[in-house]
Amino acid sequence: MATSTPEREVTEAAQKTGTDPWVIAAGASVILSWYEFFLRDNKEMGLFVGLWPPTFLAFASYFEQRRMGSVLDRITGRSGVIDSVERMIQNR
Repeated sequence: MATSTPEREVTEAAQKTGTDPWVIAAGASVILSWYEFFLRDNKEMGLFVGLWPPTFLAFASYFEQRRMGSVLDRITGRSGVIDSVERMIQNR
């Protein structure tokens, strides 16, 4: 059975996400956090480094949303700033 186009796109997106630098950085910081907390018995540093992965993933999500928004604007022919100002004026 041949893979349909949407399934192929989902597979490609999943493969890209696994090698995303932000995801790799988040995974590495989890490992570093465990190392500091359990092996070096440096609890404060382990907790500090353990707070990094959500921040890395939040940055990744923000940049991905911005990229998807610009692609959507380009496809629909909208310019984000101009449409935002027009909507703001119309809402008044």
